[in-house]
Amino acid sequence: MSDVKAPTRARGLGAVGRPRRPGEETTRLAKEIYERDIRRQVEDAHHGEIISIDVESGNWAIGDSVIDATDRLRTKRPDANDIFSLRIGFGVLRHFGGRPWRRAK
Repeated sequence: MSDVKAPTRARGLGAVGRPRRPGEETTRLAKEIYERDIRRQVEDAHHGEIISIDVESGNWAIGDSVIDATDRLRTKRPDANDIFSLRIGFGVLRHFGGRPWRRAK
């Protein structure tokens, strides 16, 4: 049996490598990048779509699903491992029951 592990999908976001930092740090950094550099550019035109952010480079891509956005990001940054996805204009990516968690205007 080999000690080499096959690539895995990190945190369900389509990553094929191993994350370089803990999930909490990736989340914090991605939210900072989104608020500082991206939000004003995308929120009106892409409300409700998914954005995936590579926290290492600050590159990002938008798609109709997490897989779509992550695949588009990977065309720019094939080596990206610390990727965070969120729904534009919402505080969460998904929710169960109740009302949607829209961002306060």
